Amino acid sequence: MTQTHESNSSSQDLKHGLKSRHLTMISIAGVIGGSLFIGSGSVIYSTGPAAILAYGLGGLLILFIMRMLGEMAVLNPDSGSFSTYADRAIGRWAGFTIGWLYWCSWALLMGWEAYVAGKILNSWFPLIPIWIYMLAVITTLVLVNLQNVKNYGEFEFWFALIKVIAIIIFLVIGSLAILHLWPWATPTAQGFTNLTSQGFMPNGFSSIITALLGVMFAYIGAEIVTVAAAESDNPAREIRKASNSIVWRIMLFYVGSMFITVCLIPHNNPLLKDATWGTYSVTLTALGVPEARHIVNFVVLTSVCSCFNSALYTCSRMLFSLSKRGDAPKSFGSINSKGSPWMGVLVSCSFAVFAAILTATGSMDVYDIFMLATGTAALYVYLTIACSQLRLRKKLEAEGQKIDFKMWLFPGLTYAVIFTIVGAIIMMLIEGTYFKEVIYTSGLALFIVILGLCAQKFNWGKEQQPELDQEKIPG
Repeated sequence: MTQTHESNSSSQDLKHGLKSRHLTMISIAGVIGGSLFIGSGSVIYSTGPAAILAYGLGGLLILFIMRMLGEMAVLNPDSGSFSTYADRAIGRWAGFTIGWLYWCSWALLMGWEAYVAGKILNSWFPLIPIWIYMLAVITTLVLVNLQNVKNYGEFEFWFALIKVIAIIIFLVIGSLAILHLWPWATPTAQGFTNLTSQGFMPNGFSSIITALLGVMFAYIGAEIVTVAAAESDNPAREIRKASNSIVWRIMLFYVGSMFITVCLIPHNNPLLKDATWGTYSVTLTALGVPEARHIVNFVVLTSVCSCFNSALYTCSRMLFSLSKRGDAPKSFGSINSKGSPWMGVLVSCSFAVFAAILTATGSMDVYDIFMLATGTAALYVYLTIACSQLRLRKKLEAEGQKIDFKMWLFPGLTYAVIFTIVGAIIMMLIEGTYFKEVIYTSGLALFIVILGLCAQKFNWGKEQQPELDQEKIPG
């Protein structure tokens, strides 16, 4: 496949400093967020043991999304990932829209990650206010991302390793308790009793559908590896590996954790829906693990720092790609001597700094309104990936292009994913739980679409990028 000038430009400016072990852990860390340790508790509380099905079905959708994204990324690795592919498959306005919407969602999320980290640190050392901790976390991780990309890879490697070790320990202890081999467990936290004692699906099938809508957001971040792979020595190989391994990662980390929890803990335990406790804390406490809550809080702290680190990395690379395509100010593509898009890093942490200011003034609740505006951005990203793959694949097959890494059962399965996502958005509007998130996100997306259409129509920013040979671009 002929590479475009833009793709080559992107590759030669960003240094290839990520190793295979970095990308392996980045792909794992992308799936494991704070929602696994804390947010999953509310899903279990409202759904019952059938939460296993919700996480399994949500994981299946992500598997298909990653396969489609992998198909495009293997052929043409790019730091802009799905934003670049949408640009080529659908039109400049689509790449513009999804790139900026994705940037907004992660940039805003960084503010919350910093806030959670600050709250945990403040609970241990209350003499220092939360906002000071927030600024410390922001400053540290900004400095990491201003260095060579291998520093980001090293930090993410160790952050992810802590999470993986914690999950494996949880799975081992939980499995022993299910088999009645963990001597410190309470009498009710052993065996399979809680799996069916109050019904596997106590709140009906509709609760699974509602939970599924929330579960899908827990997996956001899996796509980060396709962005990071562009800065490795063998992007195609790493993307293949990450796309193929996502099945066991989801089954082991999420579905495995949910299975153990619903076996050992009654689904209606009120602590499960308490955000200050979370799934792992409640379960490990019932299993007699001393100081379980503090241990899990430490893991959550590393998890949110990992998420912040990845979000900052991804946002800066997305701004870099948008800048190279003329869809963002040219300065956002500036590279420092370390090979880092320094301007993109600094701009991307702006919402996190704003969150620290709101926390210092006691106004953090204002941030909720901003978060609503990107509450369902993940669904729009997934929808764009599916539509881009559909168009690019048809174009490549018509041209006789050889495709080694393919989406299964094309085009039927791709259409099924598209209809599922559209159906999920409609259901969210009807069911009501995520009504505000859909409305606010759709409003923001519409605003960005209008900007994108204007950029395409009036050629905004074209003077800062070379003309692309459209005949050589698939789609």
